[in-house]
Amino acid sequence: MDPPALTRDRRPFFLAPLWLTFLSALLVFALGFSLYRSAGTTVVLLVRAASEDTASIADPPISPEGEERAQRLAQLFGEDGTGIDAIYVSDERRTQQTAAPLIERLHRAPVVFASTAATATADRLLREHGGGTVLVIAGGASFPALLRTLGDREARTPAPEEAGVMYLLSIPTFGSTHLVRLKL
Repeated sequence: MDPPALTRDRRPFFLAPLWLTFLSALLVFALGFSLYRSAGTTVVLLVRAASEDTASIADPPISPEGEERAQRLAQLFGEDGTGIDAIYVSDERRTQQTAAPLIERLHRAPVVFASTAATATADRLLREHGGGTVLVIAGGASFPALLRTLGDREARTPAPEEAGVMYLLSIPTFGSTHLVRLKL
C-alpha cells in the first residue's frame, strides 16, 4: 500500500506552525514597541516663590532680594527657553512676580493654577506634558504639596534659608522618581 500523498487540503495545515510563529513574533514586537513609545521621563523643575516683603497683608509682594532671584531665574533659562515645554505658576502674587521676568523673556503665557489645587495640578502636568520638561513656580502650602505629590513623600515646608533652592524631579513612566536640589 502506498503512503498517502500530500493533497491540496493538507497543505495549509502543513504551514500552520510557520504562520503561528510569524504572528506571535509580530505580536511581541507590537507590544514591545508600544511599551517603548509610552515609556518616557518627565522632568519637573520646581521653584519656590521668591522671598516675600515683610508686610502684614494677606498676599505680600516679593522683596528686593526676591526680585534679584527672579532675574537670576530668567537668566538661567536663557533667551529662548530651549527645552521648557510649559510654565506653571500658582495664583499667588509672589509666584507671579517671580515668574514675570522669565515669562517676559520667553514670550510665553504661563498656566496659572489655584494654590489650593496642587495635587490636581501635578496630575495635570504629568498627563499633559508626559516626557517633557515643565517649570513650576509655587509658594506657600502648594509648594510642599506639589513636591509630595510628584515624588518626595517626606516633603516638608522648606526653611527660609532654602528659598533659593530649585528642585529637579525626574519622573519616569516606570520606576521611581529621582530628586536633585540645586541652589539658584
